[in-house]
Amino acid sequence: MLVCALLVSAYLSRTVWGYRIYAVGGNETATSLSGINTDRVKIMVYSLGGFLAAVGGLLMTARLGVAAPTAGQGYELDVIAAAVVGGTSLSGGEGTILGVLIGAAVMQVLRNGLVLTGVSAYWLQALQGFVIVVAIMLDQLRKRRR
Repeated sequence: MLVCALLVSAYLSRTVWGYRIYAVGGNETATSLSGINTDRVKIMVYSLGGFLAAVGGLLMTARLGVAAPTAGQGYELDVIAAAVVGGTSLSGGEGTILGVLIGAAVMQVLRNGLVLTGVSAYWLQALQGFVIVVAIMLDQLRKRRR
């Protein structure tokens, strides 16, 4: 995971394609008007995302020992929470891989602490939703100050 995070972080921060990805995420219309082929960038991003999802599926299959189609069901909220807590803007164009890793660590420590204290699984999801809402509110407040 750390090797993959370092590679993606270097790709996003040190290559032309990385800057184009951030540009398309920030303002697709302005990026298109500046001469960058946004369709090509989006196809590349979706292809890379699909490849990394396949790698994740292979790793989960290796961990579980079975290829269950519902093995990753319910992880969507965890992923969104980790990204938002890590500083990724839901409106696009902002965020770092290091921030997402820190957000994932924070959310996992929170989840583990609540499980160890005996909190119900339903309250875990409610708390994750609350953390996402608070993180989005803080992101919007930060954007309004600019």
